[in-house]
Amino acid sequence: MKLSRRSMLSATATLGFGAAAAWRAAGAATAGPGSTVPGAAEARAPGLPALGTMLPLPVVPLLDGSTFDPASAAGRVVVVYWWASWCPFCAVQSPHIEALWQAQRARGLTVLALSIDKDRAVAASYLQKKKYSFPAGMLGPEVAAVLPKPKGLPVTVVRGRDGKVVMAEAGEMFPEDIEGMAKFL
Repeated sequence: MKLSRRSMLSATATLGFGAAAAWRAAGAATAGPGSTVPGAAEARAPGLPALGTMLPLPVVPLLDGSTFDPASAAGRVVVVYWWASWCPFCAVQSPHIEALWQAQRARGLTVLALSIDKDRAVAASYLQKKKYSFPAGMLGPEVAAVLPKPKGLPVTVVRGRDGKVVMAEAGEMFPEDIEGMAKFL
């Protein structure tokens, strides 16, 4: 039986995922800030959060010197995007995240990109070089305690206006699927 891309995404986001509490509790086992080599830490990383579970958002110091305040995201759709400057799949996906951010932020879309690079300066330089303007911070221990990085890279999770997960995907997404996240607005 051949499944459509949308059916595969739905099945991937629904099957095998634990409760939100278990997902958050697994935060200590994430690949951690700056992990650049898949290995034991990545193998212990939690799976994607289950659809319909609450997705807490932490205060995040952003690379541009400002701060992401979770209160500012109340009632807004938030795309949480884990990435790295060295990730070739992120390099393909990030321009589409930027385009979504530019096209939809006036309609209530918020992006919170979390770099897993080891060096904050490398991540900031990469964003500046690529002219990305979406809000981006580092996945440090404090952030990972609330919002642990699931297995894979890039990882994209969409939090609906009600604070619940409406979409979760590990790995590079097709441009049309990224554009399609606007349907959650």
